[in-house]
Amino acid sequence: MEIAFSGGIRYNGPMKNVLFDLDGTLVHTLPDLTRALNLTRGEYGLAPITEQEVQFCIGNGVRNLVERAIPELPDRLDALFARQLFHYTEHCLDASVPYPGVLPLLRRLRDAGWKTAVVTNKAAAVTRRLLDGLGVSPLLDAIVGGGETAALKPDPAPLLLAAQRMGVTLDRSDWIVGDHYTDLRAARLCGIQGCFCAYGYGQTRGEPAVRTIHAIDELSTILFEGAA
Repeated sequence: MEIAFSGGIRYNGPMKNVLFDLDGTLVHTLPDLTRALNLTRGEYGLAPITEQEVQFCIGNGVRNLVERAIPELPDRLDALFARQLFHYTEHCLDASVPYPGVLPLLRRLRDAGWKTAVVTNKAAAVTRRLLDGLGVSPLLDAIVGGGETAALKPDPAPLLLAAQRMGVTLDRSDWIVGDHYTDLRAARLCGIQGCFCAYGYGQTRGEPAVRTIHAIDELSTILFEGAA
């Protein structure tokens, strides 16, 4: 099946599967995460923190985010976690936006018959609220959020659940695209390819990436690089 894309790119290869991280990969969520954390901090009489400080706390799920961003109250983690979920659910669509090029890329992949999914450590309910609100959900074949498997990324379980929901078996021709070492390690454990988003919030922490991109637009060339 030959598919023509803008810029003269043509693809005539097998359809594949692409899993995407969410925060710092498909959607710029940092302002809303920061607002929710500062609302939570404010309830406990703590001073606000900056987006840059929050960025270094992102990764490994919301409990770890709260633990890192509110280190002053280690004995109140459960209560802080609940309040953060409340505030973030209320404000997750205030300022969050897909990165430029995300929606066109997802449409191209869908039109070409590729299967796509979001696999994130963000809590499942707020993940769906965010993706629905931004119009991303209809472009995906599966969504897996934090809490839907016993372990978060970098454990491969969330990726395998996504594959199950997509109705596919992952192999070395498939990809996960993300901005954190958890994505790259999960890729290695699943035997698929990892693409690191250098424009996002995380770090590789020494995990190897097959490819690195500095804007989501660069992914089209990578995914369709077998084109004539």
